[in-house]
Amino acid sequence: MSRKSILTLILGLAACAGLTLAQSTNPKQPQPKSQKEVEAIMAMFQAPGPKERIDAAMALITGFADTEFKATAFYLAAFSARDLGDSANMIVYSERALDFDKQNYGAMLLLAQALAQQTREFDLDKEEKLGRAEKLAKDAIQMVSTAPKPNPDATDEQWEAGKKDFIAQGHEALGLAALARKKYDACAESFGQAASMSIQVDPAVQVRQANCLRQDKKLDEALAVIEKVLAAENVHPQVRKAATEEKLIINKLKAGQ
Repeated sequence: MSRKSILTLILGLAACAGLTLAQSTNPKQPQPKSQKEVEAIMAMFQAPGPKERIDAAMALITGFADTEFKATAFYLAAFSARDLGDSANMIVYSERALDFDKQNYGAMLLLAQALAQQTREFDLDKEEKLGRAEKLAKDAIQMVSTAPKPNPDATDEQWEAGKKDFIAQGHEALGLAALARKKYDACAESFGQAASMSIQVDPAVQVRQANCLRQDKKLDEALAVIEKVLAAENVHPQVRKAATEEKLIINKLKAGQ
């Protein structure tokens, strides 16, 4: 089951009766004020792709100025921006989601990942951004661990799988922050945790894990991870290319030993 599928399932957004606050420990549940607003909310989750989902989220926000689902809409826009590889808007939308709901752990996780991924070695505010990314990730992991099930129709097993996936996103953000700091043992551990807990293992995370293991001089472990990526089906061509290049580097280093 894909991350998008489990997201829809655990939020219970396939039917109007299941509308809840997405990815938040906020006890105040938003309520739609009209049938038209319900239809606009549902349109976000029924959109065929990330671009259409963003458009539907913006339509809800602009068309219903008093909607209580702004945090949900901005979170979905941020989630969709991630799918599009648009980290700049991923940050903007996540920040806006948190403006409307400080307890939206989904937005916290996306923001943590984007901040860590965009930070460069010689950024003047490097430590500020990485420190914030780590705090957001750790706080979100803690919140998710005790978060109530957002959709009563989801089974306990489904919600446990959902929680593990959110926690995996937190470890991915911590891995990106450690990688930016060149703490290769820490980033290998975090990416490994992210890969093991995720609903659907992201081969890109595994490639990053292998990269960290290789730079931490753990060549056999790095090679084993890369072999898993290359053996998997439906790996994005760019990720497969990166994995192939990583394998070549690892094998050259092993030959040099």
